[in-house]
Amino acid sequence: MADMMWAGRFSKQVDAGVNAFNSSIAFDGRMYRHDIQGSIAHATMLGDCGIITKEDSLTIIEGLKGILADIDSGKLELDPNAEDIHMFVEAELTKRLGDVGKRLHTSRSRNDQVAVDLRLYLRDQITEIYDMVKELAVTLVKMAKEHTETIMPGYTHLQRAQPITLAHHLMAYVWMLLRDMERLQDAGKRMNYCPLGSGALAGTTYKTNRQQTSDLLGFTAPMPNSLDGVSDRDYCVELCCALSLLMTHLSRFSEEIIMWCSWEFKFVELDDAFATGSSIMPQKKNPDVTELIRGKTGRVNGDLVTLLTMMKGLPLAYNKDMQEDKEAIFDAVDNVKLCVKTFTPMLATMRVIKENMRNAAAKGFINATDCADYLVKKGMPFRDAYKITGTLVAQCIEKGLTLETLPIADYQAMTDLFTEDVYEAISLDTCVRERKSEGGPSPEAVKKQIALAEKALGI
Repeated sequence: MADMMWAGRFSKQVDAGVNAFNSSIAFDGRMYRHDIQGSIAHATMLGDCGIITKEDSLTIIEGLKGILADIDSGKLELDPNAEDIHMFVEAELTKRLGDVGKRLHTSRSRNDQVAVDLRLYLRDQITEIYDMVKELAVTLVKMAKEHTETIMPGYTHLQRAQPITLAHHLMAYVWMLLRDMERLQDAGKRMNYCPLGSGALAGTTYKTNRQQTSDLLGFTAPMPNSLDGVSDRDYCVELCCALSLLMTHLSRFSEEIIMWCSWEFKFVELDDAFATGSSIMPQKKNPDVTELIRGKTGRVNGDLVTLLTMMKGLPLAYNKDMQEDKEAIFDAVDNVKLCVKTFTPMLATMRVIKENMRNAAAKGFINATDCADYLVKKGMPFRDAYKITGTLVAQCIEKGLTLETLPIADYQAMTDLFTEDVYEAISLDTCVRERKSEGGPSPEAVKKQIALAEKALGI
């Protein structure tokens, strides 16, 4: 076994089991591109500041570019026995360049190296996830435009409550996703500060130029405190929090789709490409995609708890516990991308069964509030109108009728404010059409929401 980079202090090899326990290359190997990117910036700065010769700086940079090209092409494979991606790259550079390669780590620690690698990697992931969430929001907006007059029941406590439209329902999720996009951007802004140059914890005695490396790597500025630079993982927690909330939104929507697919609702039918069958029951068509999203939400929430628990008792500065940050945040990122990538085309190909939505809206007395409002508009106090309408609903249930089929005589027995126009006032189309208040379900109000969302999404 080759000596570790830090082997000078030790008189014997690390136990093989301990070495395997310490190793992180199995999961941090994905950051090879970002590790090399950070090292190129560091080598450039070392040469420009005269800490190493310009010739050595350029040689190191070319060597790093060669390693990157070889990993990308598959010519060079990551060594699973390496301690981590940082040591793998440095060892490979030294193997290729000899003593010149050993100069790369001048005025740098793995502590600030891993911190910059992780920020660079997650910064790219935020951009990718943001674009995926935007595509999902755009898909929902397009669906909403097709269903501004598709009437369905709105629910509270999973009980039919008031009539809305499918467009109104879909737009509720669009606004959730727009907030998710804002949170991702906000997390990216706070993440975009450069820890490189913080050293192990106390900076360095070399006259480095941290602003240069920050600029080369596209950061807003260097982190102002070296202790914070190497020990901060707020950005992992904050990003995971945003991802957890995004998954919560997907999970809520998934739960509704699961219900809507059931024969008890039958509001929608998933495309065959996004459903599965049963090994024993030939009639089954299962919404496994949405069930998996619902389940994976718990996993991403667990990643968030892992990060919070990992950090809560750590003294400054770096501690080995912090190696656990990568598996948690990588798992959250991977699962969010997988879920959004699958959820979007599933929705786009889903068939909406409009007649079942409307039939469900016609039941359950979801126009009762509109009946009470009818009386209020004729001068009756709302609480009196509420009580009268509740009594009429009870009569309907007893007689097996609905408010639409209850005879006018029964209405007028309660108050002479009722006239024949009550039936028009409580029709589903009227109930939805007249809910014109800002943010409401009327086609007019929803079209305004759609216009606002399209502006926010830049479409």
